[in-house]
Amino acid sequence: MGTVVDDAASVEFHAFFERHYAELSRLAHLLTGEPDTADDLAADALLALWHRWDRVRAADHPAAYARGVVANLARTRIRSAVRERRRIALFWSQREENVENPDVAGVVDVQEALRRLPFRKRACVVLRHAFDLSEKDTALALGVSVGTVKSQTSKGMAELQRLLGTQGVPQRMQAALGAPRCSPAVEGVRTGEGGGRDR
Repeated sequence: MGTVVDDAASVEFHAFFERHYAELSRLAHLLTGEPDTADDLAADALLALWHRWDRVRAADHPAAYARGVVANLARTRIRSAVRERRRIALFWSQREENVENPDVAGVVDVQEALRRLPFRKRACVVLRHAFDLSEKDTALALGVSVGTVKSQTSKGMAELQRLLGTQGVPQRMQAALGAPRCSPAVEGVRTGEGGGRDR
């Protein structure tokens, strides 16, 4: 790059990349449900961060900023996929399938259940339980209020409980999301609290 400042920025960004790439890829996977494109989304997010690295490195929470970029890219990808599916459905309109009321009894996989949540609920549940972020950090990553995080997480967990049944939801969440331990928010499912307290 030529200058000391540019070299320093490059080294700093490389360290950030090494530290957060796997985490951002995992976040993209959980938000989109598409393991094949998760790495691409993480790479796209990091490329976007590199282009505005001066701003990112000066931010109070660069990792939260990065998670927000991944969330935005994932949301865009999901919307695009939904539009594409609708276009395809026009060609197969003779085959009427009820997608509004899926066979809930057949849903035994948490990741499949997650895909059924609206994006904001899914993002809150994933960041709170898979990444064990506090409500404040989740709000920071998604650009919403702490109250919104509390509400969306609680509603998302309730919806997952409905989809998966009441048996062993916290354990299924841990296994599917790869949470290192049962966080207080997940424990709240057992007691009906739904993760309403920040840590």
